[in-house]
This record gives sequence, structure tokens and C-alpha cells, in this order.
Amino acid sequence: MTTTTTTAAANIKKTSTRLWEIDALRGFAIVQMVFYHFVWDLNFFGLYQGNLFVGPWQWFARTIATQFLFVSGIALTLSYQREIQKGETNLFFKYFLRGAKIFGWGLVITLGTYLFIGRGFVIFGILHLIGFSIMMSYPFLRINRWLTLLAGLVMIVIGIAIHSVYVDYPWLIWLGLKQRGVVMVDYYPVLPYAGIALLGIFAGYSLYPNRFRIFSLPDWSANPLIAGLRFLGRHSLLIYLIHQPILIAIFFILGYGSF
Repeated sequence: MTTTTTTAAANIKKTSTRLWEIDALRGFAIVQMVFYHFVWDLNFFGLYQGNLFVGPWQWFARTIATQFLFVSGIALTLSYQREIQKGETNLFFKYFLRGAKIFGWGLVITLGTYLFIGRGFVIFGILHLIGFSIMMSYPFLRINRWLTLLAGLVMIVIGIAIHSVYVDYPWLIWLGLKQRGVVMVDYYPVLPYAGIALLGIFAGYSLYPNRFRIFSLPDWSANPLIAGLRFLGRHSLLIYLIHQPILIAIFFILGYGSF
């Protein structure tokens, strides 16, 4: 009896432990994002003349977003499996409210960029997309992972197909149909980018069934660099929300802008 109880307790403890590599990957994406936004600020204040909207810089930005979305999908599977292991069954509203909260912060970004930069403000950026992806994730967390993979690939293919499609109205900007004459500094529509989150869900169920790795990985969690990335990953939303105001305030303090 004692041995069985001890084993069960150890298993519960193990399944409740955060997977260090997921937080570290998210933290690594955060570091890249802060660097990219620092370069963007240098460009905005006239200290760097590179074009951030095309070529390598744009691909770098898209790569960062892809990392966030993919890891977000994996994290959703871990979260969902944890809730199921706890006996929770009615999780629709939990994920809807979680996504709505992040989407709401996206609306704050919309307002802030509208007031700060005017033309080019964020209409449907990365926070809008992540929030939407979480809200739509619930059925995909419940169905066969291969159907989730198929749905993700279909969304990506459709998004690529409509990439160059422009319309005269704004109502489908969120979906991926761009309005003529409208530019946005941060734009990640549902098609194709929500498909990447679905690929993350597929990867989560494939690589972490029941929240256990199916592959071996050295335990680097105590490494100072990894520990730092894990800290950033655990606070990614807060860092996303505050890093730009801090960077911009520093530029203003240094005399590169005026109110």
C-alpha cells in the first residue's frame, strides 16, 4: 500500500510540473521579439534606415510569430490534458474566456498604436490572433489529432492562396483579406496563421501524450541561461505588454522624441 501510494504521489507531482523546454522556447521567442521591436523603434526614431517591412527583417518577424503560435498550440494540449486529469469536463468557457482576455489585450494594443502612430496602427495583430486561436481551440483539443493537422494545413494553404487578395472593405481583414490602401505595422490574420497553432496542437498530442515526453531530453532546467528563458516564458504576456512602452520611454528620455 505504501509503495503504491508513493508511486501515485510521484506521478501526480511529475504531471503537475511544467515542462521546462516549453517555457524556454517561449522565452527564446520573447528575446527575439524584444530585439526586433528595439530595431523597429530605432527605425521609427530615425536611428536606423533599414526597411523592416520587406525582406529578411519581415521574415524574422514572421518567424518569431510562428514560434509563439506553435508553442502556444503545444501548451494548449498540455493545459487541456492537465484539466482532464483533474476531472474537469466542461472546459469550453474556460478556454473561451482565456482567449477573450488575450484578445482584449490585443484591442488595447489597437488603441495604443492608433493614438501613438496613427496610420499603420494594429488592427489584427499577434495578440488578437493568439486570443482568437485559443477561443477556437476547444473543439480541436477534443477531436482526432490527425484531423487537427489536416485543418491546420488547409488553413495555411488557403491563407497562402489569398495572400495577394485585396478588397475594398475592412470587414475581412481579420480573416486574411487585406483592404486596399490600408497598411498595418503588425498583421497576423486567421488565415494562414491560426493554422500554425493547430499544427502546435497536433505536435503537442504527438510529442506529449498525457503530458509525458515520448522523447529523451537532458535536464537543462537548472542551467542559468535556460532558467532565464524559462522565467521570460512564464511571463511572456506581461513582457509583451510592457516592453514597448519601456523602450519608447527610454528613447524619449534620451531626447529622440517629443510629446
